[in-house]
Amino acid sequence: MTAPAEPSRLPEPPEPERRGILLALLPALTWPLQAAVIAWVLGGLLTDPAQVPALGAAAAFLALAALRAGCEALAQRVLSEAADARIVALRAEIVTREAGSADAARHGGAGAMAALAGEKLEALRPYLTRYRPARLRAMVMPLVILALALWHSWAVALILLLAGPLIPVFMALVGWAAKAASERQMVEIGALSDLLVDRLAALSDLRLIGAGGPLVTGFAEASERLRDRSIAVLRIAFLSSTVLELFSALGVAMVAIWVGFTLLGELGWGSWGAELSPAAGIFLLLLAPEFFQPLRDLAAAWHDKAGADAVLAEVEAWRAEPRAARLGQGVALPPSGPLPVLRLSGLCHHGIRYPELEISPGDTVAITGPSGAGKSTLLRLIAGLERPEEGVITLGAAPLDAASADVWRGRIGWMPQAPHFLARSLRHNIGFGASVAPEAAHLGGVLEALPRGLDTMLGERGAGLSGGEARRVTLARAMQGAPGLILADEPTADLDAQTAAAITEALLAFARRGGTLVVATHDGALAARLLRQVSLGPAAGGDA
Repeated sequence: MTAPAEPSRLPEPPEPERRGILLALLPALTWPLQAAVIAWVLGGLLTDPAQVPALGAAAAFLALAALRAGCEALAQRVLSEAADARIVALRAEIVTREAGSADAARHGGAGAMAALAGEKLEALRPYLTRYRPARLRAMVMPLVILALALWHSWAVALILLLAGPLIPVFMALVGWAAKAASERQMVEIGALSDLLVDRLAALSDLRLIGAGGPLVTGFAEASERLRDRSIAVLRIAFLSSTVLELFSALGVAMVAIWVGFTLLGELGWGSWGAELSPAAGIFLLLLAPEFFQPLRDLAAAWHDKAGADAVLAEVEAWRAEPRAARLGQGVALPPSGPLPVLRLSGLCHHGIRYPELEISPGDTVAITGPSGAGKSTLLRLIAGLERPEEGVITLGAAPLDAASADVWRGRIGWMPQAPHFLARSLRHNIGFGASVAPEAAHLGGVLEALPRGLDTMLGERGAGLSGGEARRVTLARAMQGAPGLILADEPTADLDAQTAAAITEALLAFARRGGTLVVATHDGALAARLLRQVSLGPAAGGDA
């Protein structure tokens, strides 16, 4: 009897997992021995009760039961520990790669990745602890029981042989639908997680504009879609169980009919010419349900396999995404010595060719050009967050590579176009535990408007701050630690004139103190106040 194929995306089980799967087979193998003891005792009571050693039979049955229970407990413990190790390894792989990637995953947003690393990977646990042992039992036990039945009666063996293979065939047909339904359910879980992260991040702003009603309606619709997907998976699981129980009941009933009429003397065929004894008949009746039990276990774990296949397909899609690795190890290393001269030579990245550029300590450079010209990408290349496809960036005489990236980033203050915050205090969001000096970023007005000043708790993505206030906090974070170079990506975009002027003044004050400033901007007023302008785009002319 063939068993369903395993997902090719999960590596072969390690030694502890293989040991647990084999241990899970032993309890099933002890049942024919227990059935033989029961049949011998009952058959003896029907023919010659005086010859039945009741105490010895009871002791043998209890010893086999204790062995069976001990093997089951040990197998579950070993399989649970192996599943923990496998899930932890996959989760560590996801977290490590995401932490070291230079760009965001196209697989999904933060919510989808969190759902994959958390909730979805847990769907592998029942697959590892239930489906794989059930699969081995379904491969071994029906053959063992079929051989024992054939020894006593070819008729019973024929009944089992005809009823058994129909179950995997129908399970495979149902399994195709179950896999598709599980994949749709996993996609819906990731979409709902993304929606939850986005809405929670902007919860304060949504409440201020009175968008609570549409927000609740959107969540209700998304949760209803997820409920429909989950019900579809359960519907298919119930269908597979119904098919299994139908064929199991028919097979057991036919065996019971044959054994009963044979013991009554109404049938004289099917037992190799010898008379069927009561003990043999009872033994066959006890074996018949156990012939189908491994298939029942496999059917019960079938939707676990479908869910695991969907998760593993998602993991493989995530693995297959081309992701640029961030230079360095991401470890904060203290800078030493003066800021080196920065040179860009022959840079080409994502089809954009950049002009030759040299930035000396104390320079202020505006990177200008239309949207899509590569301004933000150039800042990421300078920061060592991405590796150029062509060309080289040198720091003095040394190239910017994995060996120098961590020290280089220790000299840089980074002001991204989209501010990111933690659900911690304002103080922590600026200094991450170090003492802060908010005066340099002109945060006085921001602190006065907050209820607890630097100790005010922020929500995800700066919920509780206006756009201009969030940009000022980001500038304060960039200036934290007295960097030698600040890379600012559209620092005045979408700000009112007063806030943009405050941001500009803070950046120029940093430059007047001897800092180096590189700004990607569409703001002509800001670019005009810097010493140099580098234009990107089809008509790029380099320094202006």
